[in-house]
Amino acid sequence: MVANRKVPETGQAPAPVRALRLGVNIDHVATLRNARGGLHPDPLRAAHLAIEGGADGITAHLREDRRHISDADITRLKNELTRPLNLEMAATDEMLQIALRHVPNACCLVPERREERTTEGGLDVQGAVKTLKPLIAKLKDAGIRVSLFIEPDIKTIEAASKVDADIVELHTGKYCHLALEHDAAGVASELERHRTAASAGASAGLEVHAGHGLTYNTVQPIARIPEIVELNIGHFLIGEAIFGGLSMAVRRMRVLMDEAREALSVQRGR
Repeated sequence: MVANRKVPETGQAPAPVRALRLGVNIDHVATLRNARGGLHPDPLRAAHLAIEGGADGITAHLREDRRHISDADITRLKNELTRPLNLEMAATDEMLQIALRHVPNACCLVPERREERTTEGGLDVQGAVKTLKPLIAKLKDAGIRVSLFIEPDIKTIEAASKVDADIVELHTGKYCHLALEHDAAGVASELERHRTAASAGASAGLEVHAGHGLTYNTVQPIARIPEIVELNIGHFLIGEAIFGGLSMAVRRMRVLMDEAREALSVQRGR
């Protein structure tokens, strides 16, 4: 609930704080399944449990090497999910054809290197405008919203606008790493970079998301950035699920996000 706000002398109330959605990435349920082979644990079952815990959508990254999520997983998720599916993918012709065949609610274009353990940085949008723009146009023509996973960088946001993306997702990995290292100055600097980038993205007409490496301890400062309307969190929640179940882990994250958003609403009402 948004707190009652004092109206400034101009007669205009502050802009209301937008709701903050939670997308849960289920890739590493598939990682665990693939470590032994077979069908267990099932990413689709994980998706349903995440929704039960309060997830607003499900994210799955279909990598070119199929190291975790498989083509069959994408088919089942698209056919059976009760919430939006966000397909993370490289900007390649193969992945474009898969996306056009399944028509997920959104596609998030990410950089991908086979030797990396996870996505290690943002997409080089400035250097790939000519490649990205026609690919994005084809996705949008099919009714798919297009997101670009980027560093919190103003020039990259400008490039994202040029290629007609709908959304930018800010890479929070460096911020989370600095928090883990207890680098207070570094954390403050990274948070300011994210605030500046989120404001620039919203001003450019882009919807702003964020994610990568977020935990119970790092989520709230990001959740208090008003222009960010969705967080995508995966590895940490799947890890926590080992100790108390996935629905519980998602539910706790949802509470922390909501608390941060409520605090922001109160702050804006003063």
